[in-house]
Amino acid sequence: MSDTDLDTTARTILTDNDQGGYTIPTKGLYPYQWNWDSVFVALGFATFDQDRAWRELEMLFEGQWRDGMVPHILFRKDDPSYFPGPSVWGTDGGPIPSSGHSQPPVAATVVRDLVDADATGQSLDRAAALLPGLMAWHRWYLSYRDPKDQGVLAVIHPWESGRDNLPDWDDALRAVEVKDIEPYERKDTSHVDPAMRPHKEDYDRYLSIMAACRGVDWDPAEVARSCPFFVVDPGVTFIFLRANRDLLHLAEKLGKTEEASEIRGWIAKMEAGAKILWHDELKAHVALDQRSGKQTDGISSASFLAPYAGLTDGETLGALQAHFDRIAGKVRYLMPSYDPEHKSYEPLRYWRGPVWAMINYMIARGFAEAGDKARAERLRADTAALVRESGFAEYFSPETAEGAGGGSFSWTAAIWLTWASPSHVEQAA
Repeated sequence: MSDTDLDTTARTILTDNDQGGYTIPTKGLYPYQWNWDSVFVALGFATFDQDRAWRELEMLFEGQWRDGMVPHILFRKDDPSYFPGPSVWGTDGGPIPSSGHSQPPVAATVVRDLVDADATGQSLDRAAALLPGLMAWHRWYLSYRDPKDQGVLAVIHPWESGRDNLPDWDDALRAVEVKDIEPYERKDTSHVDPAMRPHKEDYDRYLSIMAACRGVDWDPAEVARSCPFFVVDPGVTFIFLRANRDLLHLAEKLGKTEEASEIRGWIAKMEAGAKILWHDELKAHVALDQRSGKQTDGISSASFLAPYAGLTDGETLGALQAHFDRIAGKVRYLMPSYDPEHKSYEPLRYWRGPVWAMINYMIARGFAEAGDKARAERLRADTAALVRESGFAEYFSPETAEGAGGGSFSWTAAIWLTWASPSHVEQAA
């Protein structure tokens, strides 16, 4: 299939997965609206339908909770093909049935991208309408995922990180007591090879965490205090720091001086806080289990998001460039979601090794902004090669390019359109 044909296919995937203003990740496996999926999808729609891109974001914020959280899943309809559905979550925090925690807060960055790409200036009104919701969501993160005011963000569930079965969660997850769960039937493994999905024992603990949070009625302060899983995540932390920088730009552009001042304080705190996650021996930022006080021992693809967050000091950038080159010598396609030299690496099991297009996009953006155009281009070229080889899969083997997980995947199509496609590169030149 030619690159032009791939462009057409990518647009078709987005329109086929459109449910009337919001987009599902893929049919069957993921039948609802997912938070960061929708935000990346908006970038794809923006390449051919600006209004539809804004609508994606606006519909996501329709599900914002009263306390400011934007949930990771909005259950806009009851679909028995997905587990766990709304009855298992047992939430009552917002106007739409939803899950009980959030997902990486990419939205402010994409809102800024849509504004910056609009030469007419007409998008400012839509950005202004979203600004209060964005501010409330960011305040929620700082209040309930950084209760010690350290300038780093924890996740209460592996799903909140967006990187469900990452090896970084293994030890913290093993410490979760399996209890208070009813017999259940997973649906994901009926859509996808079980060898590409989390294990049964992982799911038992995922559901046990949910039960603990449900037991305190998903009260965010009590969840932060008592949830059995509370792990600081460099992925969410770096995405949030970047989002704050972009939110500041929006606030200044909209003349919101009080909001801008507040955001500057957030940025300063988080720039200092990121040092907590630095692993002196590994020379990278890693996760930190707040319950045990232990750092994790592996380098994930999220470690490479430090430049995307604006952390480009010589030590950080130099160390990441060295890790980049080392890993490039171990796999055919970058960037594996976990270090291929780590004992827990698995090239086809979800977040334990596979390449994800949207992570490559963010890593490449950070390297490019730090002046490292060569490594940024390597990531774009590898992403394009994976799509050419295996289509718009959910994720890919870094060793063979085999596509895995769901097919006709929305955010893979979106990242192709907005970044990886040679057609986009030629237009940007």
